[in-house]
Amino acid sequence: MEQRQAIVAVLLRGDLVLAIRRGPAVARPGYWQPLSGKLEPRETQEQAVVREVREEVGLTVVPLAKVWESETDDHLFRLHWWTARADTGEVVPDPAEVAETRWVTPEEFLTLDPVFDGDREFFERILPGL
Repeated sequence: MEQRQAIVAVLLRGDLVLAIRRGPAVARPGYWQPLSGKLEPRETQEQAVVREVREEVGLTVVPLAKVWESETDDHLFRLHWWTARADTGEVVPDPAEVAETRWVTPEEFLTLDPVFDGDREFFERILPGL
């Protein structure tokens, strides 16, 4: 079975990143993570970052750079990790997809529970080098 493609949007505001807790209408509710979502047909990764962030938390963002690739622990998705600026605007979560949001430091993200192993790896190994 071919892997589906998805983006992870690491939203930056000053020294903080946006963490979301997965809502009741998505797989594995309750997990903390950066924003993420599937690419739609003929959509670029940058377009997916902008669309997913707008749909899930109502922010308008500027994609900065693709910084990593990984796959989900079930191997169903190839994840394309992007940083994006979210300097202004109020977070307005889609309640079906997002149960809670927090602006946190990368160190604070690592104290959230539960988080996916791949997200933990990003915050421990990849983000400090950016």
